Amino acid sequence: MRKKTILVVEDEESLLKLETILLTSRGFEVIGATNGKIALEILEKEKVDLVLLDIMLPEIDGFEVCRRIKSNPETKKLPVIMLTAKKSQEDLARGNEVGADWYVTKPFKSAKVIEIIERLLL
Repeated sequence: MRKKTILVVEDEESLLKLETILLTSRGFEVIGATNGKIALEILEKEKVDLVLLDIMLPEIDGFEVCRRIKSNPETKKLPVIMLTAKKSQEDLARGNEVGADWYVTKPFKSAKVIEIIERLLL
């Protein structure tokens, strides 16, 4: 069986490393992207099963990346989890508007994130 691949979009190198270690230790393949533009380019070439997406990103922010994923017929069914420090009601509403499947605020418990990922990938 093919390993599930998760695209982690995070501009903070240390967090990207941490999330990568967490996910690979759970048996996932991980592709990392440090900005929204790179993330969208990866999605054009790679088969990804889920996107873990930060909102505050250089080039194209996470809201716009999510909107583009969900408005593209080829990727619209791809689960997107927004992982962000942005906690306001407006941000949550905007995450909903652009089609995010789940919204997790930082700091987060890794067990909770793994649980959500597994739930979305079943």
